[in-house]
Amino acid sequence: MLSITNRPQLREPVMILALSGWVDAGLAGAGTITALREQLADANEFATIDLGDHMDLQQTRPVARWADDGNRAIDWPTITFVAGELGRDIVLVSGPEPSLQWPTVASTIVDAARRLGVQEAFTVAGMPALASHRRPVAVLATATQRSLAQEIAPLRTVYAGPTGLQTIVQRALGDAGIRGAGLWAQVPQYVAGSPSPPAVRALLRRLAEIGRLDLDVRPLDARCEAYVTRVDAGLATRPDVAEIVDRIDREHPAAGDDLVSEIELFLRSQPDE
Repeated sequence: MLSITNRPQLREPVMILALSGWVDAGLAGAGTITALREQLADANEFATIDLGDHMDLQQTRPVARWADDGNRAIDWPTITFVAGELGRDIVLVSGPEPSLQWPTVASTIVDAARRLGVQEAFTVAGMPALASHRRPVAVLATATQRSLAQEIAPLRTVYAGPTGLQTIVQRALGDAGIRGAGLWAQVPQYVAGSPSPPAVRALLRRLAEIGRLDLDVRPLDARCEAYVTRVDAGLATRPDVAEIVDRIDREHPAAGDDLVSEIELFLRSQPDE
């Protein structure tokens, strides 16, 4: 399934993966990949997995665009592999979560990781949480090895239930002997449907720390401040909703689902700036 245009020469690279389609509150995982790619030195998109035959194309549609030669081109859903350097060699893997053949897609990613000499891998995403947008975003983790879990605490509460392809890939990487962890930014549930710069910044800081990456998160500072200001401005027009958020900010109470849903619907209606 893997189509390789060129094979990069890498030294013990770290792989970072985000696949959209499952839980990614605040678009934290997708935003993290975008931020990493913007800082990547010598970026090289060297391989893809074509998902045209593995997607429900009524849900994830191909994209039409005008090419440089003036003709219309169709971009089919793909998972892309990009190599580069951020203080150490890195491989970014991103794209939509396919509808079919998960075991095959997961084994393709793991096989690529082994061939590239990947030593450790991280998946990144956001998770809705009962938290305040005014506080630093916490990042919880899962890990493929007990020793790694102890290094990257705090850990995500034990979960059993439906899961996404990222978790399948993480488990497959662990089975292949590649140290792997899943990093989950805890995004306030009432703003989980809109992009969260603070969640992206929190994931980048965690990756820099445990992945030994040379990252600069300062470009996100202004966006994070604007984000908090915008959410507060939206809340100012709804004192009843703001009171609930203030309680979460002070105490993290177990707010009812109906109240959280009311907050989320209101703030989703606020325009992005």
